[in-house]
Amino acid sequence: MNQDNTASESQSAFAKLLTIMTELRSKCPWDSKQTLQSLKSLTIEETYELCEAIDDLDAENIKKELGDLLLHIVFYSEIMAEQHAFTIKDVIESLIAKLIRRHPHIYGEASANSPKEVEKRWEEVKMTEGRLSVLEGVPAALPSLIKAFRVQQKVSGVGFDFASSAEALDKVKEEFNELKQEIDKSNKERTQSEFGDLLFAIINYGRLLSINPDEALEQTNRKFIKRFRYIEDAARDNGLTIRDLTIDQMNIYWEQSKKEEV
Repeated sequence: MNQDNTASESQSAFAKLLTIMTELRSKCPWDSKQTLQSLKSLTIEETYELCEAIDDLDAENIKKELGDLLLHIVFYSEIMAEQHAFTIKDVIESLIAKLIRRHPHIYGEASANSPKEVEKRWEEVKMTEGRLSVLEGVPAALPSLIKAFRVQQKVSGVGFDFASSAEALDKVKEEFNELKQEIDKSNKERTQSEFGDLLFAIINYGRLLSINPDEALEQTNRKFIKRFRYIEDAARDNGLTIRDLTIDQMNIYWEQSKKEEV
């Protein structure tokens, strides 16, 4: 199948989706009652389900969850079209214009020969679009771990960064020592503040090692859950529950689970 046929079939499928969405808004009791606010939490849920499918490298579920997310984009656009605010065509044209504007190394005279240079160009163009701060593009509602990572990426793009990962590691050690001092003083408020500083420093260090902290933590979450369930299964195989095991017994099974992963 050539590229032209694929594009034509995609356009036809998208047009059919838009027709169905319009019909659902006028005929379905549930769809007709939805608003921007009522859909918001569902959109967040669908986004997390897509992320889970990606983490599992499950192509079939990735396809399904992308469809669910696309439905929400079309749904929001339909609602706004009913309010005469904008249409899905406006959404797409706005995106096209932004992509062209923010890729001057492709559609203009600028040059960028590495992903880092592309990111720099992207941020430079964004600052010409009326933004007063490089941090304006970081949503306030982002989970704190991801927000810290994105803030650090943004400021790094304008040169506010450690010269090396070794310097970032020194900062981690400094923040850890400051946390210990506050713990020793039993200062709960300052302990929490220093704990946050330590987390921020660790995320920064990971970034300079090209580690996404959210992905790294999720990898560890999954590993921990797998190992803990191994303990539960081992207890069950012996006619016990997890609460019947001593901490020493739990640790023995924990180490066994690690050996089976090798």
